[in-house]
Amino acid sequence: MSEVDNFLTKKVADRYLKREVLGEGTYGVVYKAIDTKTNETVAIKKIRLGKQKEGVNFTALREIKLLKELKDPNIIELIDAFPHKGNLHLVFQFMESDLEAVIRDRNIVLSPADIKSFLQMTLKGLSYCHKKWVLHRDMKPNNLLIAADGQLKLADFGLARIFGSPDRKFTHQVFARWYRAPELLFGTKQYGAAVDVWGAACVFAELLLRRPFLQGSSDIDQLGKIFAAFGTPKPSQWLDMVYLPDYVEYQYVPAPPLRSLFPMASDDALDLLSKMFTYDPRARISAQQALEHRYFTSPPAPTNPASLPRPSRKGETLNSKVPDFNSQDGPTVLSPPRKLRRVMPNQSDENQENVHRSRKFVDHENESRLTADESSSRSHTIPMSIDFSIFGSRPPPRPTINSTDRTHLKRKLDLEFQNPEQE
Repeated sequence: MSEVDNFLTKKVADRYLKREVLGEGTYGVVYKAIDTKTNETVAIKKIRLGKQKEGVNFTALREIKLLKELKDPNIIELIDAFPHKGNLHLVFQFMESDLEAVIRDRNIVLSPADIKSFLQMTLKGLSYCHKKWVLHRDMKPNNLLIAADGQLKLADFGLARIFGSPDRKFTHQVFARWYRAPELLFGTKQYGAAVDVWGAACVFAELLLRRPFLQGSSDIDQLGKIFAAFGTPKPSQWLDMVYLPDYVEYQYVPAPPLRSLFPMASDDALDLLSKMFTYDPRARISAQQALEHRYFTSPPAPTNPASLPRPSRKGETLNSKVPDFNSQDGPTVLSPPRKLRRVMPNQSDENQENVHRSRKFVDHENESRLTADESSSRSHTIPMSIDFSIFGSRPPPRPTINSTDRTHLKRKLDLEFQNPEQE
């Protein structure tokens, strides 16, 4: 970089005065800052650039490219981007909070109209992305940011990808596990907008329950939680399931009534949930179709964004009053056992034998875990529509990406960028 370029980038960097750290994402640190030119508060995401031999950070390039093209009230706005001191800085509009903070705040009681408003804005942002042939691939409450005027905006497009080519393959290792669609858990590398809709359905369920809905401890356990909640899918429900790369057969369990999982939801909400949680991605409702569902036109009307509840600020005292909830006990969702068989077309008998041996240890571990879950559920049965934090217990930790997984995922994403037709 020339001296002139160094001078210009330093001048741009000096324009922003960094304040406190707001958070740390998969690929960078986010700071609160003041734009000295406009005197507005902004958020700066600092991404470390690769070493010279490693080339440019493709994930950062993709996020910049996509956000420059995505202009919508429910998409985070990228204001500026500049390199400085070996890092790439992305300047975003400052957002006061996120949906996870709203869900976890014990001071807040979300009305049906509030939930409807949050979901509507989420689906509007998703629908706009899908119309532009963009997959978000990281739907979760802390990636849904809330502005000062109450508007919800989709953020963190580091895993986003252009889709549409019928032969294009992607990595299936996207989304936080609790929000990952079953086709991704079964290892598919060809998918579309339906994976985002499943993630949005998990967010919808979390708004209704005030806690994460499907909390698997591994990909296998996550599938078990899904099947226990909605029943093991039959071939008539999902024809292509058995041909997916990592398909594993589970013992059949019938689907419990959806009302038993969401006792406080309206009939229209349950109908929309069931369509968003459809197993077959080709039959799953789209984001635009979900917006046209009768759930959004039936009373109550969605709350105006400016009137939506905000989370408590640091230092404020927590309200000790517990809101009145339905005392009906929800069911205990345990993963159904799997049969010791993996269906993988064109696989040799030797490989099948290796798979059979490797599954024995996992099954033994799952059986021990299920036994422990059953014993604890008998003594601690809590209504599923109540936020666990109001009882003084901490919510379970969300799945995170460790340094090894992060490096592996970065390689996968870079391969997608450089070789769009290959994994």
